[in-house]
Amino acid sequence: MTTSTDKSPARAQRPAAAPAGRVKRLSRRDKWVLAFMVGLPTLIQLTLVWIPTLLSAALSFTRWNGLSLKDIQPAGTDNYEFVAQNYPPFWPAVQNNVLWLVFLALIATPLGLLLAILLDQNIRGSKIYQSIFFTPVMLSLALVGVIWQLFYNRDSGLLNFLLGTAGTPEAVDWFGDSSVNIWAALIAATWRHAGYVMILYLAGLKGVDPTLREAAQIDGANAVQTFFRIIFPAMRPVNIIIIVITLIESLRAFDIVYVINRGTNGLELISALVIQNLVGEGQVIGVGSALAVILLVISLVPITFYLSRAFGKDKEA
Repeated sequence: MTTSTDKSPARAQRPAAAPAGRVKRLSRRDKWVLAFMVGLPTLIQLTLVWIPTLLSAALSFTRWNGLSLKDIQPAGTDNYEFVAQNYPPFWPAVQNNVLWLVFLALIATPLGLLLAILLDQNIRGSKIYQSIFFTPVMLSLALVGVIWQLFYNRDSGLLNFLLGTAGTPEAVDWFGDSSVNIWAALIAATWRHAGYVMILYLAGLKGVDPTLREAAQIDGANAVQTFFRIIFPAMRPVNIIIIVITLIESLRAFDIVYVINRGTNGLELISALVIQNLVGEGQVIGVGSALAVILLVISLVPITFYLSRAFGKDKEA
């Protein structure tokens, strides 16, 4: 009795299984694609961000009129000493940046959270309301400033019209009066910031495990207790992101005040002072660079905090 062996082409051509734990080598084409995908963004980042940043840091220790490289002279820390001691707009700008942060943290951010809570209740037309509140986020801050100029205009603005003072001597110059223009600008910034916070918190609320709400209801907790003791702590990653975003927004605030009056007459901000010293007839490159470095160092604090929390969490996991 004879036995026959199976020599079918399917079995004969079956590839051998790769040894366990062996990593497939990249082909030359894969290496070129990987180098392009990593190298191009890195080159753009270096060209547009890091090289100008390093040059600004270097120029902050010099005196230069911005015309000829031969005119650059070393100045040591004179520019920083001038900013801190003899530059009148600096400390009002610091105070305005702090006020901007406090207002966004205590007014704009809670407002965005409130909108998120209301729109998370599956009310009729929720998607429409979300679109309406998120629309300002899609607009640039410069355009937001232009829109609110129409609202705050002294002679024909909507606000003075509603107050019945448009075109009269009693009309308030909301952007021209140094005692009120910072508050008017903050309300305009809140219009945009609240919509951004709303979307982030809506995403956080959708990601909370529904069983947490059910367990809280079984334990007899009301809606307020459930939110502040269960839901809000469960959104800790979102809370950290919003804290960092609020800090950065308060530091990078520039567009609105520059559209209003170029950051003068009560609307001084550090970012506006940077542009005032780097651009225009009275440019002082060293002072402007020193202000930019100060702003960068302050901005690195929340960024470092966020990255340390993010990478620390990944490391623990």
